[in-house]
Parts: sequence; C-alpha cells; structure tokens
Amino acid sequence: MDTISKQEFTEKLNADLRMEFRSIMQYVQHAATIKGARYQNMVEELERHTEQELRHAMALARQIDFLGGLPASTAASFDTVTDPELALRQDLELEQRQLERYRERVAMATELDLPDVAEALGPLLRETQEHVRDLMTALGD
Repeated sequence: MDTISKQEFTEKLNADLRMEFRSIMQYVQHAATIKGARYQNMVEELERHTEQELRHAMALARQIDFLGGLPASTAASFDTVTDPELALRQDLELEQRQLERYRERVAMATELDLPDVAEALGPLLRETQEHVRDLMTALGD
C-alpha cells in the first residue's frame, strides 16, 4: 500500500461517510418497498442494519473531526430498485464494497500510527462482515 497523508486518509474517511449515508437511504427505501412473506424477516434485518449504519456514520464523523476534517454532508447516489431480489443484491454489493474499504482504512490508520482510529473502525468492520453474511444467507449465496 502506498503511504498516504492524514489529509488523504481523512478524505477517504469522508468518502466512506458518504457511502454510509447512501446505505442508510438505500436500506430505508428497500425496507419500505420490499414486499412478501418470503422477505419479512429480511425487512426486519434491513431495519436493524439501518440503525447500525447510522452508528457507523457517527463513528466516521467523529474520526474525521478528530483528524481535523469536516464530516461530509451528502450521500453517494444509488439507483432505486423495488424488485426484492435486485434490492438485496444491491445491498450486498454495497456492503461488500464497504467491507473492503474498512479493511483498507484499518490498515491505513495502522500505517499512519493512528491506533485509536484503527480501533474505532474495528466495530464498523465487524458489523459490515455480519451484514454481508446476513445478505448472502437471505439470497442463498
């Protein structure tokens, strides 16, 4: 991994924050529009994921502020889908991307000798891993 500056790291955390905002919006939309008995348990799980994504956003915003940055106030965009299978696949793809990003951020924080930041990102990484597993199970992957 190439060495980056704290400012570049903070910018990457802000990109992650925008993705968390997207996750919140996407999960809210999907939980509201996915229909059918087959998906009822997953809708409840999406609602729990939404609450965790909000905590992730708060944790990222705190770390960005700690590093001297200004937390983002916009969300990354996403395509609205209402087909339950496509919605869950979209959620899975997003969570898989976030999982990879959090792995990178923990490594970057460690490289930048920011152990407190790396530690603060740990729960985000673990919960995102759980989200990936939940979605893969729901999709039968």
